[in-house]
Amino acid sequence: MRASTFTSVIMLGASLCASTAAMAQEYPVRAVKIITAGAGSGTDYVARLLANGLTERFKQQFFVENRSSGLITADAVAKSAPDGYTLLSYGSTVWIAPLLQETPYDPVRDFAPITIIGGSPHVIVVHPSMPINTVKELIAYAKEKPGVLNDASLGNGTSTHLAAELFKVMTGVNIVRIAYKSGAQQMTDLMAGRAQLGIVTSGSASPHVKAGKLREIGVTSAKPSALTPGIPTVAETVPGYTAGANYVFFAPAKTSPTIVKRLNQEAVAYLQKPETKDVFFKAGMETYGSTPEELAENMRSEMSRLGKVIKDTGIQGGE
Repeated sequence: MRASTFTSVIMLGASLCASTAAMAQEYPVRAVKIITAGAGSGTDYVARLLANGLTERFKQQFFVENRSSGLITADAVAKSAPDGYTLLSYGSTVWIAPLLQETPYDPVRDFAPITIIGGSPHVIVVHPSMPINTVKELIAYAKEKPGVLNDASLGNGTSTHLAAELFKVMTGVNIVRIAYKSGAQQMTDLMAGRAQLGIVTSGSASPHVKAGKLREIGVTSAKPSALTPGIPTVAETVPGYTAGANYVFFAPAKTSPTIVKRLNQEAVAYLQKPETKDVFFKAGMETYGSTPEELAENMRSEMSRLGKVIKDTGIQGGE
């Protein structure tokens, strides 16, 4: 290659890099769409809070567009142009669904992680009539009377279902699962004692615990949660155990790292505001605000850990 041609190629490359960097710094120059699940859902609520926060931070409109299902939601973003103008706000279903069934997207290949928005731990609750006050007592009771305890569980592959299956695998207990199609029926049977225990979201359990109709014995977060004051973690008895429902923020794969970095910085700044934390807390959630690398590692860890549980127990989606 002639020296003049080589120099021209170098200059062209430098020019393209500078142009890309400049475009990223100017981002966004128009409205940004955040795709999420159906209107009125928990993921929709979180996406709208995030959209409002980013609109304020960027001084440019971020708006929410709802899709009817998780697969459609994630696939729409996976197939969008990687220009930062179509983003995904959803739950950990994004990477759990492909472990349960065929999906039109690959959670690792098709997305650029931005941040873990926040989440809610689950709690183990038992009926007050049960002689069980701690996770240790639950394990001892279940081992002494295998197959006697019933676990009130929601649909296959839900975060609470997987949390229960992980608990059984890690402790070696034989607890019988009873599946429910609705959280209302699940709670009704738990409070009536027709099911002796369940792993449920902390928000759904809270009013019934306060009313004395259920007893919390453990929270599934890795560390004690302010959402469940005074309740020990399951991990204190079962080392390494952790489960919960996280809300996450992604861009399509190949989105400019500079744009991803800016989105992360502004999202985290919003999530760390005391007033933001307060709004999330009142809705039964905590804000996190991770780095893109922490979200990527969380996804890989969850896929490995829960993938093994799903394979070993034969869980399938859509049932």
